[in-house]
Amino acid sequence: MTVDHDVLPENDRARQQEVSTAAMVGYAAAATGIFGWFLFGLLVQRQGFVDSVGESAGAAFGLLLAVSVVGTLRRNGD
Repeated sequence: MTVDHDVLPENDRARQQEVSTAAMVGYAAAATGIFGWFLFGLLVQRQGFVDSVGESAGAAFGLLLAVSVVGTLRRNGD
């Protein structure tokens, strides 16, 4: 049996960085904002459940894209 890749010892592997408290607070604020946006569309604008879900999902995906781009730029800047 052969191995197609090099195996690193446990202590030489890149360690996962922990998520900071500020990032967790930001994630919670974003989730609360997205849920608030859903409730605003559903209850205040009375646009219907499916439209409210679609609008809040679109906002969430846009936010995820922005976070992904910023994370990529920060990681490549090191």
